[in-house]
Amino acid sequence: MEIKNKRKEEHYLNIILQKSDKYLKESLSKKKHKEFIKIIQKIYSLIDTKEIIKAFEREYYNFIKLCYQEQYKYDIDLEKFLESSNKPKIIWGDSLQVLRQMKSESIGAMVTSPPYYNARDYAQYKNLNEYLEFMEEVLKECFRVLDNHRVFVFNIGDVFDNDNLFSTSTWGKRRLPLGAYFINLFEKVGFTFVDDIIWDKGQVQSQRHKNGDKPYPYYQYPMNCYEHILIFHKHRLDLTRYPCPVCGTLQVNGNAYTERGLKSWECKNLDCFIRSASNRGKRFSAKTYFTQNDDFNKDSEIDKDFIYAWRRDIRQISPVIKINSKGENTLGHTAPFPQEIPEFAIKMFSYKGERILDPFMGVGTSIKVAKKLGRVGIGIERDKNLKDSIYRFLNDEHLREYEL
Repeated sequence: MEIKNKRKEEHYLNIILQKSDKYLKESLSKKKHKEFIKIIQKIYSLIDTKEIIKAFEREYYNFIKLCYQEQYKYDIDLEKFLESSNKPKIIWGDSLQVLRQMKSESIGAMVTSPPYYNARDYAQYKNLNEYLEFMEEVLKECFRVLDNHRVFVFNIGDVFDNDNLFSTSTWGKRRLPLGAYFINLFEKVGFTFVDDIIWDKGQVQSQRHKNGDKPYPYYQYPMNCYEHILIFHKHRLDLTRYPCPVCGTLQVNGNAYTERGLKSWECKNLDCFIRSASNRGKRFSAKTYFTQNDDFNKDSEIDKDFIYAWRRDIRQISPVIKINSKGENTLGHTAPFPQEIPEFAIKMFSYKGERILDPFMGVGTSIKVAKKLGRVGIGIERDKNLKDSIYRFLNDEHLREYEL
């Protein structure tokens, strides 16, 4: 598939454009079409056909994404801050307000453990509905900010509390299945629920099962010794025609949907380099661009033992030990989550160099793990009283900060 061109007219890019320009003009305005043709002129400097195809595909995907991002106004200064380096970053501010200022589809993966309903002093709401309404608004923005066909890993535990919807007395306390509520919220705003991994904490987190003085039916209650690690896909329905990864042309037709919102395509270029015995063309989706792309995968191979350890519905992980023998909180935060959770999310669902966002950062566990794994960790935190604890925990002189 190597060609050596004596003239520009013989360049393989011209073949791509000959078969694709009709579709480019259908998808792009005259102004955008002109911009794109100007951008891809640099491809003429390439000789190898495979490299030409990859370059066209890359420029096309980036341009279509940029066109989409321009539809939503964002804080330019904030985006410049995020682009400025690959160092860990903290954005000080309310999660919802910060997310509303971020660029659409600019994050490679998300992982967080949000404040649980009324479980801590920093997360108090008048009732369960107020809490869920706030979280729904946050998740709407998370959906917009997360790149398309990417993953959000969300750690949440059920709580034993009063939802304050029917009674405010102590008799109103009950187990509130936050995991179930959040699955509904995620799907309501557009995410697709994929899996629920049970985090076995190995110890009881509640005293309400201790009814040793009444060892009779109806006095016994389940022990709260687990949490949920929920996995969600984002598939914003995108009807944009994408180039065949084999021949690079836009001479493709729509095919089936491999997941809700994930449209697939089939190459109809009869001159494509690879066709089946029945003369069918390559079938692919926009997700194929990164999952089957060596440029993404070459530095992000996952150890088989790590994959095997997580290939189960229940994963035992010890909770973070934060209280020392003197009764002091050594981390400065009342509810840190273990590094194993962001490690799982980042290794399994992102590539090196990509942005990883934790919208409820806490002491910074996610961004610390992201740096270790060669990603750009970004955390949002509103509680400035945690500054000293965060600095001590991250111990990173290159940490960069921005305030909204």
